[in-house]
Amino acid sequence: MAIKKSELYSSLWASCDELRGGMDASMYKDYVLVLLFIKYVSDKYAGVPYAPITVPPGAGFKDMVALKGSKDIGDKINKIIGKIAEANKLTGTIDVADFNNADKLGDAKTMVDRLTKLIAIFEKPSLDFSKNRAEGDDLLGDAYEYLMRNFATESGKSKGQFYTPAEVSRILAKVIGVDSSAPPSTMVYDPTCGSGSLLLKVADEAEKSISIYGQENDTATAALARMNMILHNNPSAEIKQGNTLSSPLFLEGGGLKTFDYVVANPPFSFKSWSNGLDPDNDTFRRFKDYGVPPAKNGDYAFLLHIIHSLKSRGKGACILPHGVLFRGNAEAQIRTSIIKKGYIKGIIGLPPNLFYGTGIPACIIVIDKENANNRKGVFMIDASRGFMKDGNKNRLREQDIHRIVDVFNRQIEIEKYSRMVPVTEIENNGYNLNIPRYIDSQEAEDIQSIEAHLNGGIPDSDVDALNSFWEVYSGLKKTLFASSARPGFSKLLVQHDSIKPAIFSHPEFTAYSGRVVAVFNKWRNINIAKLKAISKDDRPKKLISDIAEDLLQTFSEVKLIDNYDIYQHLLVYWAEVMQDDVYSLVADGWMAGREIERQDKKREWEGLLIPKSLITAKYFSEEQKAIERLESERDDITRQLEELVEEHGGDEGLLSDSKNEKDKVTKIFVQKRFKEIEKDKEAVDERKVLGQYLKLSEQETEAAKKVKEAAAKLEKKVLDKYSTLTEADIKNIIVEDKWIAALERDVKTEMERISQRLTGRIKELAERYARPLPEMTQEVDALENKVKAHLKKMGYAWH
Repeated sequence: MAIKKSELYSSLWASCDELRGGMDASMYKDYVLVLLFIKYVSDKYAGVPYAPITVPPGAGFKDMVALKGSKDIGDKINKIIGKIAEANKLTGTIDVADFNNADKLGDAKTMVDRLTKLIAIFEKPSLDFSKNRAEGDDLLGDAYEYLMRNFATESGKSKGQFYTPAEVSRILAKVIGVDSSAPPSTMVYDPTCGSGSLLLKVADEAEKSISIYGQENDTATAALARMNMILHNNPSAEIKQGNTLSSPLFLEGGGLKTFDYVVANPPFSFKSWSNGLDPDNDTFRRFKDYGVPPAKNGDYAFLLHIIHSLKSRGKGACILPHGVLFRGNAEAQIRTSIIKKGYIKGIIGLPPNLFYGTGIPACIIVIDKENANNRKGVFMIDASRGFMKDGNKNRLREQDIHRIVDVFNRQIEIEKYSRMVPVTEIENNGYNLNIPRYIDSQEAEDIQSIEAHLNGGIPDSDVDALNSFWEVYSGLKKTLFASSARPGFSKLLVQHDSIKPAIFSHPEFTAYSGRVVAVFNKWRNINIAKLKAISKDDRPKKLISDIAEDLLQTFSEVKLIDNYDIYQHLLVYWAEVMQDDVYSLVADGWMAGREIERQDKKREWEGLLIPKSLITAKYFSEEQKAIERLESERDDITRQLEELVEEHGGDEGLLSDSKNEKDKVTKIFVQKRFKEIEKDKEAVDERKVLGQYLKLSEQETEAAKKVKEAAAKLEKKVLDKYSTLTEADIKNIIVEDKWIAALERDVKTEMERISQRLTGRIKELAERYARPLPEMTQEVDALENKVKAHLKKMGYAWH
């Protein structure tokens, strides 16, 4: 059985739990990732001739398993790792963590227990990477990204800089122009590569194997990057350790080696950037013709290094703080020079608090040397408002990533979001690139009309602001509004409480809903066959990409609904449910739909791919309805019982003597009390109430028994049904009743949201201007006169 990605992630994170206490995340990541590396290369390459990674005899993960419980487990793990490191020239890469360190792993017994449990987690059959991998899909790479994100989150502000969020990395990879047509000779470079995530995202875009180069100053992080390359099936990538600015290690012909693409997320505003470097006499002439960056801020030092590392037709992208766009003095001089050379193709403003090393907002500067001489403008995007909260950080959604990439690559101008800014306009602004100077992304203020408050009516400007709705519901506008006697104002033609019914019952509203359903069905009919044809040769990531792109395009012409919102619904469902399903189908085939999962030490069970609720709804709806009727009858009896206790259970009530020590009426105490007064001629009324209680109690017990018996019979029928499902049955249930139905519900939710937005706004305007000030003044005057009259009758004077 294929492992679910969610289970893979939770298993790996459980290994981290074993290390907490003795070290923080910035340290225990070194242990967990090394074990992940050893497990992966052992599963994939042990005993394989001519494999890119050699696993020497006695140095595989199985040899670690044999050490569980051994007193010298830590020392022997170190030796196993050392053998693999030596055999693959990885010394200083995978052997940086000391598995025999008592300070981090505890005393002798604690260390043995901790490492034994750690190995046991990776020993699980579900973590067999030789089997649990869809062809062409980087299952382990995804697990690595999951771990790195969590490590960065837990490491805190000072130690999370080794990781660039995958969402941001994907944007850089997609906007520099790498695609599947890139030849193997293509070279990509990251001068501050961290754990290598940016480089790998560029490689993903190319699809084919390309040449990867990276330099990282921190020794441990450079080791992470080397492991990351191997885990992502890029063992030939060149990762070097050293200070890029003072000692660049990729050289050619006495100067910097140049590349087709360069991407980077350098440390923001790095104060000690010039350590070991004389900027005025830079061997590589990176600052010539531009100027030297400020002594205490290295942002432009990294950007100029990138520019000099690009070929004459090279393209790059760099993440930098917003300050580089507008700061003055030396940086203004450098910025002006770069703009005049035409190197900056575009700037993308990102939301704040995306990165783990800082909370400040950042931007992506896109460099394009190829078209520099003819560049007449800089394309700008303000994407600062598109994100979701994720714990204490912000995170880009799938729809945010796709929108940014689409708009940038197609150079689409959208009000309050993007525009092509002429270089002449930038020049007139003193070469200041601060995005708000060129794009006003603020929401328009909801201005109230004093005249409407004084004289009534709804301003035409407010009605016209809903023009996106009137383009679809032109007749509805005429149903709701008419021109008033005063120019510039409209009057509402329906009562306030009739606004929603008037909208929802209008023929145009119904027709629009029908068109949306038709558009969804068009996508459904095209893709349902593709989904039902999933086989072991499929790549899940390619599959979801194809159907999601088709969904985005299908809804692109639908007014009112944002097609990126629909796209997001599908991608969220993919991440939460569909992804695990597809990976299981690719690994085990459609008959995996018959499988069930039982919880340990419990009788509860659930379908692996098909929830039992779907089986019940499809095949046993009558039985379910019968159970619901029985439950209703039981609940009705329960309510009668509760009402009886409520009526007679007070301190002076007829059930007061039937309470236990917790002041509750129970059947046992009612029976006991009934026997006590069975022959008491003075207790007729009490016996009657007690009898009613006992009768209802018996009825409730019997009703509950019927529910339980019927539910048990249905449960057995449902369980038995799984084994009789045909492949065609399974395809219909998973694809149509589960996947498609879930997305269809989301589309309907979007339609309802749009309708509620229109209804809410019209109600708001109607209530805002419902009563003009003169009318309210007259009412106040009338009430004041009434109060005066009452006071006068009472002998009081009004002052």
